[in-house]
Amino acid sequence: MSWTMNGVYAEACTCEGACPCIYLKSPTNGDCTGLVGWHIERGKDGDVRLDNLNVALALYSPGDMSDGNWRVALYLDDQASDAQRESLQRIFSGAAGGHLANLSPFIGEVTGVSSAPISFAGTDGRYRLQVGTVAETEFAAIEGQGGEPVTVTGHPLAVAPGFPLTVATSSRLKVQDGSIRCDVGGRTAFYSPFAYEG
Repeated sequence: MSWTMNGVYAEACTCEGACPCIYLKSPTNGDCTGLVGWHIERGKDGDVRLDNLNVALALYSPGDMSDGNWRVALYLDDQASDAQRESLQRIFSGAAGGHLANLSPFIGEVTGVSSAPISFAGTDGRYRLQVGTVAETEFAAIEGQGGEPVTVTGHPLAVAPGFPLTVATSSRLKVQDGSIRCDVGGRTAFYSPFAYEG
C-alpha cells in the first residue's frame, strides 16, 4: 500500500547553540533530549486520509546520534480514527518504509506508543507544540542578516531531507514521560516543511 504526506515538522532539544547532532557530532551536554512534532497538512495511506493530523516523538540519545541507542516515545493524534491511528503508527515507526525507516535502526527502545491531544500551531516563525500534559515546547526563529531567517541545508541527520532547516530558539522545552525528561529554555530548535512517501 503506497502512502504520501507533507506538512510542517519541528524539533526542540536540550543542546545549546545550533545543535551539533544534525552534523553527527556529540550533543553539547553529552546527551540529548528532544521533542519532535509533525503537522500533516495533506496525507494519504491507501484509502485512509491523514490531513490535519499531528504526530510527536519524545527522544533521548545517550551520546552521539549516529551511535544509536535512542529511547523514544511516540504520540499519535487523539483525533485520529482507528484506521488513521493504525496508518500513523505504521508510517512513523518506519514499518511502512520511506525516510522514517532510515531512522528506525538508531532506536534502541520504544518506551510507548499512545494517543494524546497534540497541538501544533504557529505563524511568522513562532510555533508551539504541546502533547497532552507530558510535553511542550515554544520557539521562535532566529533573525539573520536583513531580517531573514537563519537556515541550514545539506546536514546529514535530516528529519525532513530536501528542505532547509530554519534555526530557532526555544523559550521552553519540557518533557515528562517516564525516563525521557527535561525542563529547559533558551536551547536549540529547528523547523521546516517535510514531504514523505513510501
